[in-house]
Amino acid sequence: MANRRHRGSPGRPVRPAVSSVGPRTSKRGADAKTIAWLLDEVQPAVRYRTLTELLGRRESDPEVRAAQRSIASFGWAAEILARRTPGGGWSDGTSPYRPKYVSTNWMMLVLSDLGLTRAEPAVRDACEYWMERMAAKNGGLGGNSKGTPHYCVSANMARAAIRFGYADDSRVRHTLDWLVETADPNGGWSCFGLSRNLDSWEAMSAFAAYPKGKWTSAMRECVANGAEYFLSRELHRQGSRYAPWYRTHYPVHYYYDLLVGLDFMTGLGYGGDPRLRYATEWLRSRRRPDGAWNLDAVHPDVGPAMLRWYKERPSQRPIPFALETVGLASKMIPLTAMKTLAAIDRGSTAPGAGA
Repeated sequence: MANRRHRGSPGRPVRPAVSSVGPRTSKRGADAKTIAWLLDEVQPAVRYRTLTELLGRRESDPEVRAAQRSIASFGWAAEILARRTPGGGWSDGTSPYRPKYVSTNWMMLVLSDLGLTRAEPAVRDACEYWMERMAAKNGGLGGNSKGTPHYCVSANMARAAIRFGYADDSRVRHTLDWLVETADPNGGWSCFGLSRNLDSWEAMSAFAAYPKGKWTSAMRECVANGAEYFLSRELHRQGSRYAPWYRTHYPVHYYYDLLVGLDFMTGLGYGGDPRLRYATEWLRSRRRPDGAWNLDAVHPDVGPAMLRWYKERPSQRPIPFALETVGLASKMIPLTAMKTLAAIDRGSTAPGAGA
C-alpha cells in the first residue's frame, strides 16, 4: 500500500476568497434551486439522500420509500451492482482491495454512500463476501492477507458496514474497539508508522456513522480527543499548504480534504465550534453562483512526491473511478456540502455556540 500521506514543511495557509453566493436571501434561492436539481428522479440515490438528509423526511415518507426502492433498479448504484461477478465482487486481482480503485473494497465504499442497505439481497451477499475476504484476525474488519488490521481499511469498512445495516454486528464492534485501542492518547491516529496526522481521518468518520446510543465511555473519550486534535488545527494546519486538500473530490477513498473534515466533524456534533470557520469559508467560496458545487478532481489527486512515486512504480498507480465529470457541477458534492453547512448554521445560532 503506497504512502499517500502529506507531510509538509511549516508554511502560512492562504485564506479562501469570499463566497460568490452572496447574502442570505440569494443563498436561500441557491439552496432551493440546487435541491430541486438534486431531487431529479434520474439518480434515485441522490434523490433519497436529498429527501432524508437535506429535507429531513422520515424513512416512512412515501416519496422516501419510493426513492430508496429505486436505488438498486437504476442509476449509479444499479450500474455498479450490474458489474458484480456472480458470487464474488468487482474486478478483484490478488485481493478484494486491488486493483485500486475498481475492485470490491472500493465499490462497496461507494455503494454505502448511495443509500443501499443489506435489505437488498445483492448488497447483503456482497457485504458478506467483502467482510469475509477482508476479515481481521482480531475479529474485526480490514485485515490484510495475514489478517492484520490496517487503520484506514478497517475504519472505512466499519463506516460502510454501519451504513449497510451492520451496526450491531460483532465484526463492526471489534473494529471500533480496536480503533479506540490504537488511537493516540492525545487524540488522533497515525498511519504507516508516521506521527498522528490529519490524513488519518477514517476513524472519526466511522464513529460519526455509529449511533451515539451505542457508544461506550471509551469511545466518547476517544472521539473527544480526536475532535480536539482536528479542531486545534482548524482542519488544515499541518505543514505547508497542500493543494489537494483545497479541492472537492468524490469518491474520497482514503484521502483527506477540507470537505471530508467538515463532514465528519459536523456529523459528530461539532458544527458550532468556531475553529471550523476557516474550512467553512473555504467551502462557501467553492460554491458556484447558480448554487451548485463542481467536482474539482478525482483521486489519485496527489502532490509532487506521490506523483514521482507513481512514475517510478507505474504498476502501483490506482485506476481512477468516477461517477461524475471533473470540472462540472456535481450532485455528490452538494449533498455533503449543504448538509454540512446546515449543521454549521444550526450550531452557530444555538445558545452558547462558540463559547
